[in-house]
Amino acid sequence: MTGRQGPALSRRSLIGAGLGISAAGLTAAGTGQALAAGSAGTRPSSGPARGRAFLTAAMDAYPDHGRIRLTQSYTDQAGLFSTAFTYDNALAILAHLAARTPAGLTRAKALGDALLYAQEHDPAHDDGRLRQAYNTGPYTFYDGSLQPDGFVRADGTANVGTQFGFTGTAVGDMAWAGIALSALARRTGARRFLTGAVRIGEWIERTGRTDEPLGGYKFGVDGANQKLPFTSTEHNTDLVCLFGRLALLTGDRVWRERQARAEAFVKRMWEPSGGFFYTGTNDGVTVNKSPIPEDTQTWTHLALDSRRHSRSLDWAAAELAVLDHSGRTNSTVPAGQSYEGVTFSSASLLANEGAPIADGQPRPDRNGVWFEGTAHLALALRDRGARGDEARARGLLASIEQAQDLLGGTQTVGGRELPERAGVVSASSPLDTGFGFGYYPYRHTGATAWYLMAAARFNPLQA
Repeated sequence: MTGRQGPALSRRSLIGAGLGISAAGLTAAGTGQALAAGSAGTRPSSGPARGRAFLTAAMDAYPDHGRIRLTQSYTDQAGLFSTAFTYDNALAILAHLAARTPAGLTRAKALGDALLYAQEHDPAHDDGRLRQAYNTGPYTFYDGSLQPDGFVRADGTANVGTQFGFTGTAVGDMAWAGIALSALARRTGARRFLTGAVRIGEWIERTGRTDEPLGGYKFGVDGANQKLPFTSTEHNTDLVCLFGRLALLTGDRVWRERQARAEAFVKRMWEPSGGFFYTGTNDGVTVNKSPIPEDTQTWTHLALDSRRHSRSLDWAAAELAVLDHSGRTNSTVPAGQSYEGVTFSSASLLANEGAPIADGQPRPDRNGVWFEGTAHLALALRDRGARGDEARARGLLASIEQAQDLLGGTQTVGGRELPERAGVVSASSPLDTGFGFGYYPYRHTGATAWYLMAAARFNPLQA
């Protein structure tokens, strides 16, 4: 989960202006339209096949609004309408590449070209940046105002997610987009993808590099283009991969220096006595020791491949483990079902179950399973390959596959019915991340993409 550092900022609560919005009673524009071609009546047998069917449906939900398009991040019921987060679309590219099929490559290239279009047709900037999110189809906002365009607006600019305030640019989101574009460059040999990834890397170097005592690269900018003061372990982990990829693909040694800078920051966040990584720093001087998130434990392994630091996987698997079922406080899991996995952070386990996560949102379940994180833990365990890791990973994947089968039924994308039992919800029950936002049982591009990569043993952070 990129784009967040410190309790008040997140990719979901946005870089600039957060909104707590209830999804109750909301429908996306076009509800009741005919089913998307190929999305109904199909019954893929395997879990990965159904996951890919969800990504296809979420990418093709607005066929009347242009060939250049992104993948909608959440089902309509989440209340974010056609929002397509940059991070989720980077993951979708990587999941399509993980399939290693001609159809997957075609979709990955189409999404990569859409990110390049956004980079080249920003309504205000021409410096290589991407925004936190875009709109990929029309909808009517809560105040009754119409958002009529697809991803490409009538004037040719990329349709930035202004109504939700998703207009800032986080280093982590940029890094993941660069990782996806560099993967496309490596797979296809197409120069345009490498050019886009280099532009991203240069924007990060110009905007994020800091000479503060803890070093590394800072968070990014808000919607007003003001630099944010935080430095994230997660973001710098992403940069270890991106800068390493750029070094290999360009042959320019400057990327190795930048990679070393990001890696040094990550390793400064290591807590050897506990065997885990802290989340980062709010001021560049003092380590932020709480909350401790899951992704800084799993992504660090995938990017660093360091035996010394691989204990972080054991910390996450033990200290963030949850088991959700209908008997849990505020659980929304149907009777007779249970799900195992990990939650988002140490703060999630201490959430106030008597108060809503945000205005208009439900109360949290401390034992809600975060399926996106559960998937990258499964992948990291498979990658490490220590005794018992594969069995543990298979158990986590089985939980995710059960969630795909049984949770989030009847949800839609762009008003269109999804393929049966396709797509993984972001959480088994509402959970409070401890970073100012929550996750809910809505089918999600990001969670589905991480599941597909874990099932395929595809490490997206390997330089």
